[in-house]
Amino acid sequence: MASAKPIDPRLVLALAVVLPGAGHVALGRQARGLGFAFFALLLALLSWHATTPDISAVGRMAGGLFVWALSVPDAYRSARLRRERWRRQA
Repeated sequence: MASAKPIDPRLVLALAVVLPGAGHVALGRQARGLGFAFFALLLALLSWHATTPDISAVGRMAGGLFVWALSVPDAYRSARLRRERWRRQA
């Protein structure tokens, strides 16, 4: 008996772009998603406080944006691999 059809990787990608960790949570990988969200927020706050007000907002949150940028392809790749495994089983 085949397992249920996995979530579309494009939807996971959209969720990951909108909110860090949301794509992982949609895949059922809550701990990984919450870890990405936590570290994105933590590093955004740390880099915000480590910079001066004359730096742009993007520059001031660079640490958090970096973690967010890492989480997006990770969530998409996980969803794509899950979909490929499901197709091979069907």
